[in-house]
Amino acid sequence: MTEQVECVVIGAGVVGLAIARALALDGREVIVLEAAEGIGTHTSSRNSEVIHAGIYYTPGSLKARLCVAGKHLLYAYCAQHGVPHRRVGKIVVATEQPEVDALKSYMAKAAANGVDDLRWLSRDDLRELEPEVRCIAGFLSPSTGIIDSHALMLALQGDAEEHRASVVFFSPVESGEVCPGEIRLRVGGAEPMTLAAKTVVNCAGLFAQNVAGSIAGVPAASVPPQYFAKAHYYALSGKSPFRRLVYPVATHAFLGVHVTLDLAGQARFGPDVSWIDGVDYSFDHSREPLFYEAIRSYYPGLQAGRLTPGYTGIRPKISGPKDPAADFVIQGPKDHGVAGLVSLYGIESPGLTASLAIAERVRDLLDPKTGSV
Repeated sequence: MTEQVECVVIGAGVVGLAIARALALDGREVIVLEAAEGIGTHTSSRNSEVIHAGIYYTPGSLKARLCVAGKHLLYAYCAQHGVPHRRVGKIVVATEQPEVDALKSYMAKAAANGVDDLRWLSRDDLRELEPEVRCIAGFLSPSTGIIDSHALMLALQGDAEEHRASVVFFSPVESGEVCPGEIRLRVGGAEPMTLAAKTVVNCAGLFAQNVAGSIAGVPAASVPPQYFAKAHYYALSGKSPFRRLVYPVATHAFLGVHVTLDLAGQARFGPDVSWIDGVDYSFDHSREPLFYEAIRSYYPGLQAGRLTPGYTGIRPKISGPKDPAADFVIQGPKDHGVAGLVSLYGIESPGLTASLAIAERVRDLLDPKTGSV
């Protein structure tokens, strides 16, 4: 039996839930299909939980525009809905003279992105803010913050459901086909079913390419490559010596092993990056010496034995290890030619920060007045 539905959102991570909320608030009938047992079991819950300012991204890119817009939307949403968060700020530091030029380029990018609150810090300023950090220069980003990502997802889910959206777990999309006036999806699980939807939003994160490839009629040429970048995080045992986030100068395609804080004040370090062939969250303990080496470049007081294994996460990348970091890809019907379909690929960091702005963009792509259904 085929059930008719107005809109299906595939994936109940933070972006999928934000999109479901936006569409439900717009008066649409929405069903969210999630293959796992709960919300945000992959990238949305395995990250640094940072609200990013919008510093590093190429001016004019989707990452830059949606991060900056999303940051403002997210702080307002958290305040209105009681989502735990804190605007702790972060310092970005250079430990060697050649890195100072990189700091200046970050500040120029940030200014081009509309981030106008950065403050250059002298060595004395830095010592006063974070006495344990060894560096020669840096700047302060006061609008960077931290957030309880699970509480955010619960709030988004609650908002969506209050406006008649449904979130269905253990419901993997196994295949589908583009038909005249609708997209049919065959959904697995304990009670398999077929849904015929007027609109479908594919925001399946790590598995977005797999979902797209399973739907007959979605042009293969519109589906970008699929890569998996694994990250490890270590926790710092005992009291944290840091009062804010600390980021070293970034290396190729990722932001380096930085200091983040959780809302209880515990410090953690990460991410590193390793490229893997599939989704695997096992923890590679052999990476510990590399963490000590990287962290001691700016925190020389790190004592042996204070790092404890934390968790791993995987970024849904669409550019490989030798490529420049790719922008978000958000395709509407004008991009791939399939009426009623929006596909999102490579929604890695700053996807959490940008989630509400991404949702607005998807809503607009599905609005006959501004986009195309």
